[in-house]
Amino acid sequence: MSTCEFGVGLFPTEPLQKMIHLAKVSEDVGYSHIWVGDSHLIWREAYINMAAMMLNTSKVKLGTGVTNPLTRHPSVLASGYATLEEYSPGRMIVGIGLGDSSVETMGMKPSTLANFEKSLAQMRAILDGKEAELPTGNIHLLHPCANKVPIYIAASGPKMLELSGRIADGIIVLVGIADDYIAHAKEKIAAGAKAAGRKLEDINLVLWVPCAVSETANAKDAVKAHVARVVAHPLPYVLDPNEQKVLEEIRKTYDYYHHMDQQANHAEVIPDWLVDKFAIAGTVAECKAQIARIKKTGIQQIAIIPYSPPGGSREETIRGFAKAMG
Repeated sequence: MSTCEFGVGLFPTEPLQKMIHLAKVSEDVGYSHIWVGDSHLIWREAYINMAAMMLNTSKVKLGTGVTNPLTRHPSVLASGYATLEEYSPGRMIVGIGLGDSSVETMGMKPSTLANFEKSLAQMRAILDGKEAELPTGNIHLLHPCANKVPIYIAASGPKMLELSGRIADGIIVLVGIADDYIAHAKEKIAAGAKAAGRKLEDINLVLWVPCAVSETANAKDAVKAHVARVVAHPLPYVLDPNEQKVLEEIRKTYDYYHHMDQQANHAEVIPDWLVDKFAIAGTVAECKAQIARIKKTGIQQIAIIPYSPPGGSREETIRGFAKAMG
C-alpha cells in the first residue's frame, strides 16, 4: 500500500492538562490518530482523557489503546463511545484487547477468547441500537450511534490474530517491527479473514511501535521497558534461542505496577540488538529509514508510543518522529 497513516499512543501518565497539550501537538504536527491507554490503577482515567482531547482537537481520530471487556463491561464501553461519537461523528475507534496491566493490577486474569468474542458481539449490538443478550436478560442503549464505530482488536498471539481476522474492523498488531514478524502476523490474520469469507485487504492494520527519537542520546534505552512487555506477549512465531533467554529474564523481573515504566527492572535485561526488532529508536534519519521499510509490508498505520531519553520528553519524540513521517 502506497499510503500510510501515523498514530500516537498516549498513556495518561501525566496530569490532564499535559495530556491535552500532547494531543494538540500530535494533531498539529500531522498524526491522524491518538490512542489513549486504559489502565485505571497506574494511569489517569482513559475516557476522561479522550473526552478532553476531543474537546481540544478538531480532526484527529481517538480511541483506547487499549481497553478491555473485564474492567469495562461491554454496555459501559458502548455508552461511553456512543456519547463521544455523538459529539464528534466519525472520530471514534474502539481499541480493545483481552486485558493486560488493567486486569493484572486488579488480581484478575485476561479474558478468554470465548468471552472476548461474546463481549464484542454484545458491544457491537448495543452500539448499533440493537438488543444484546446477557445472562441477566436482554439490554439496549437509548442513545445508540447514528454511524458505525469501528472496533480494532489488539492482538499478538496466533489465536488472537486469527480471531481478529474473523471479526475486527481493524487490528492493532503487537508483534515487533521486523519484516518476518509482521509477515507471520499477517498470515494468521489472513487465515482468520478467509474463514469468515473476508479478505486481508478489508482489515485496517495498525502496527504498535514503542519509539524514541534523539539526535544526541541513546534512544534505545528509552524503549526497553516497553520492548520487554511486547516480547513477553504470546507471539505468532517462535523466538530464537537468544531471544528466549531474554524472555526468561523478563518473566523473572516483570512488575505490572511498573508497566511501561522506563526505570523498571525488566528494562535492564533488554539488549540493544533486541530493540531493533521491536521498536523504532534513533535519529530522525534512522526513523525515516524504518518507516520506509515498514510501509512496504502493507501496514496501513504506524502508531508510535513515544518515550524519551533521560532529561527529554514525550513531546520531543512526537515532534521528532513527525519530521521522519514526510
